[in-house]
Amino acid sequence: MKRQRTVKEFNVLIERDGEGYYVATVPALRGCHTQARSLDKLMERVREAIELCLEVEGGGYDSLDFVGVQKVTVPR
Repeated sequence: MKRQRTVKEFNVLIERDGEGYYVATVPALRGCHTQARSLDKLMERVREAIELCLEVEGGGYDSLDFVGVQKVTVPR
């Protein structure tokens, strides 16, 4: 009997660093980050990172609902 795969959705936060790399973070998976020069490559890598994190964590993850992004300014 073939095992049916379930599909899980994850929110991914994408930023660009000072050197031009795109950086992806998956808030629901602790320590799940990756980076790439292009968005296409980043999405490929983040899928791989999510799969690896789920494998290491045994499929467990925090269920988080996306609320929004807020930019905060602080004096330096």
